[in-house]
Parts: sequence; structure tokens; C-alpha cells
Amino acid sequence: MEELVRETVRTAVEAAREAGRILMGGFSRPMDVAKKSPRELVTAMDRAAEEAIVGIIRGAYPRDGVLAEESAFLAGDSGRIWIIDPLDGTNNYAHGYPFFSVAIAIEEDGVPVAGVVHDPLRGELFVAEAGSGATLNGRPLRVSEAPRLAESLVATGFPYDRSEGTENNLANLSRFILAVRGIRRAGSAELDLVYVACGRLDGYWELGLKPWDVAAGGLIVREAGGTVTNFDGSGWDHRRGDVVASNGRIHGEMLSHIR
Repeated sequence: MEELVRETVRTAVEAAREAGRILMGGFSRPMDVAKKSPRELVTAMDRAAEEAIVGIIRGAYPRDGVLAEESAFLAGDSGRIWIIDPLDGTNNYAHGYPFFSVAIAIEEDGVPVAGVVHDPLRGELFVAEAGSGATLNGRPLRVSEAPRLAESLVATGFPYDRSEGTENNLANLSRFILAVRGIRRAGSAELDLVYVACGRLDGYWELGLKPWDVAAGGLIVREAGGTVTNFDGSGWDHRRGDVVASNGRIHGEMLSHIR
């Protein structure tokens, strides 16, 4: 089983790198952009990157399921599901803003067992296998040692439908902004998560997310020694839509600011 996980991780890395090459080929050039909703965009490069990823994965593991952002669920009978975000940070990408990533997670029996997040602009590849730690370009990762929220740099984001209801994260933001050293809102949940994993951020929270936004990065945080839960703090379900990730030391404080 351990060797099989390593083989699937190698496939995930290959697929993420190929998607990254596709995205870099289209970045900062005129592109075909459509709207999923007034604030949610999709580009031809999202679809091209996803097609490449799915082709590599299904070619290697035709019996596996695939849950990808831009296409219908592909069922399988192996018990393994690949969770794919071909372009996390599409709005950034479409505007030429240099902060986006490719994310691939491998789920077995409903639990993420491996994750890959690739930042093609910076040439950074974050990888984790459950129980084996996390790495950045092959080097071990470790979360920060910030002891208190007041000494922390944290990140968040906002749902696309934030003007349509009260579950829009604005109340949380107003509490956090008075309690932390600084807040960033960069627009790629998976990169925010791996930045927690490598200590560039001390914490991150968000709601209104999809499994492909958090499955890979959340596992990488945990394998780097951090803590990942849902808003109620009882555990982490990557399919639920809300997430709190931290270095562990400030997690209780973060949860106390989320209501």
C-alpha cells in the first residue's frame, strides 16, 4: 500500500507540472474568459489544464474516480478518488495577478492520503503523504512557531456569493483584523494553506469552499505539524466548506474569533 501511494504521488506531481506548463503558456496573454457567476470566472486554460491532468490520471489509473472543478464527476470502482483544482486562483490568473496554483489530492475511503500543490510561477512544488511529512521542492516543511494571534500573520478569503447572505466572512474579518499582526487576502486557498505549512503564514480561515480548494493543502498543513479543523473545531471534513488551519499554537484563539 505504501509503495502504491508513492506511485500515485509521482503521477500527481507529473500531472500538476504538466498543468503548470499549460497555465504558464497562457498567463499574461489575451485569453478566453467566461463567467460562472458575476464574481466567478473560468478560462479556457482552466479547462485545458484540467483535461491534461485527468488524461494523465485516468491513463495511469482508469478505475479511479475523479472529482474535478470544471467537469462532471467521473466514477470509479477502486475506492480511490482524485480531487483536482486545475487552476486555484482563476480570478487572479484572468487579471494577470501572479498568485495561482494547481492542486491535486488523493482520497481513499473518504480521507485525503496525499496532496500536491504546484505554484508554476515560483517553481514551488508542495507535496505530502499521510504519515510521511510534507516537503517543498524536496525539503521538509514545518509550520511557524508564532505563539499568539497578536504576533501572527493570517490569511482569509470570501465566498463568491458574499453579497447574497450573511455567511460572508465579513463579521469574522472585523474581529480578526483587530486581533492579529496582519491579514492577507491573496485569492488562492490552496496556496494560503501551503503557506501556513511552510511558515509564511501562521493561520488561515475561510468558508464557502469546495473539496478541491482545500483537500491537498489541508493535508500538507497537517503533515507539516499544523492543525486543520472545521469552524466548530471538532475535526476536519474537507468536503464541508469551512476550514481553519494554523501552526497549532494559535488555533484555539482563531476558533474563538470565528462565530
